[in-house]
Amino acid sequence: MISSNDFRTGTTIELDGAVWRVIEFLHVKPGKGSAFVRTKLKAVVSGSVVEKTFRAGEMVPQALLEKSKLQHTYMDGDEFVFMDMTSYEETRLTAKQIGESRKYLKEGMEVNVVSWNEKPLEVELPNSVVLEIKETDPGVKGDTASGGTKPAILETGAQVMVPLFISIGEKIRVDTRNDSYLGRETQ
Repeated sequence: MISSNDFRTGTTIELDGAVWRVIEFLHVKPGKGSAFVRTKLKAVVSGSVVEKTFRAGEMVPQALLEKSKLQHTYMDGDEFVFMDMTSYEETRLTAKQIGESRKYLKEGMEVNVVSWNEKPLEVELPNSVVLEIKETDPGVKGDTASGGTKPAILETGAQVMVPLFISIGEKIRVDTRNDSYLGRETQ
């Protein structure tokens, strides 16, 4: 159990048999009446967002999530297959369970699979990944001074904005949290 006073962004709680993640919270103490905590919660499984108000100090069951480091080994139809590299057990996740993370997921990548009650819920990618540029407009000499950007398609199919001097075949580092270009990857 966790007190509503202890809510922080990212805290996971159980409500109505589902797991919810706190994405915003505000502790309000009106001049008259008792204090309360106004929250915005996101369902981990479905992704729906709701606003809910809790009394200050109200006890709520905390969802205890387990993280396990697994390696994405291959695709089997519409399912992503992950393997625990110590026990060699396979875990299969659908594209819906993986969500937006799939645009940076490539074979051989190690990720954290988050489970609740031994049921996989979502995939947590590393904060940054190195991917190769597969398609982009050619850079024109002299364009780099303006600091402009252009769209580029990566080996996984994701699209990010990159500086004008980046060309096809280069490896770049991309921030998976906000889809931004971080820099060239030197080998």
